[in-house]
Amino acid sequence: MSRSRIQNISMHVFLLLMSLISLFPFYWMVVSSTNKTSDINMGKFTFGDQLLVNFNNLTSQVDLPLIFWNTSKIALLSTFATLAVCSIAGYAFEIYQSKNRDRVYAALLTTMMIPFAALMIPLFTMFGKAGLLDTHLAVILPTVSGAFIIFYFRQCTKTFPKELIDAARVDGVKEWKIFLYVYVPIMRSSYSAAFIIVFMASWNAFLWPLIVLQSSDLKTINLVLSSFASAYAPDFGLIMVGTVVSTLPSLLLFFAMQKQFIASMTGAIK
Repeated sequence: MSRSRIQNISMHVFLLLMSLISLFPFYWMVVSSTNKTSDINMGKFTFGDQLLVNFNNLTSQVDLPLIFWNTSKIALLSTFATLAVCSIAGYAFEIYQSKNRDRVYAALLTTMMIPFAALMIPLFTMFGKAGLLDTHLAVILPTVSGAFIIFYFRQCTKTFPKELIDAARVDGVKEWKIFLYVYVPIMRSSYSAAFIIVFMASWNAFLWPLIVLQSSDLKTINLVLSSFASAYAPDFGLIMVGTVVSTLPSLLLFFAMQKQFIASMTGAIK
């Protein structure tokens, strides 16, 4: 057997092993959702017959449509607002020249190094004075202008053919129309990738919603599941089936848009 063939087999074995390690938590989550708490505590690795029982327990204790609506509302509004604001900012940082442009951009990127824990108290105080605590708007607003997404759109704009902008300007097209009708359609793969990133981050958000949302009818699915996990005798079967249900939207979104995501990550513009 040649050396190259041995290296090829070794690489595939390594990748297979890493894939199994990565997929095991999902397997454990799905298997646990079909078992009783006692079976989960004993480390049962096979499927059980308690899926419907666990799901019925979940729906009997929480208003599943309501918490799904709350989570979806926050995630979608946050995502669309973030894409609108950050794509305009990234476009402007790259296309328009200014003496202080790079300084402002560097200051913006510096904010990425500030941990969110250092911002929680100022944000909480600010939203409290604005009377926005215990509202979905308080969860959405801090996510709208993300430094990483602005950075992402500026990097994507570097590969945008600037000749199209110059041609549109020569034809007398207004700047907002150039952005809306020239830039956005060409960069749709970049928007798709950013949509996945922002939506999943908003859907899985926990700490900030935990701080600002107190009313039970406003809470997201992650907050509801965490309340079950903190009980004195948690029902792990119920928690796991709830986790499966909360994971499905993100998985379906990623699989539906994975081609656009990969195209954007590899720098393709279609």
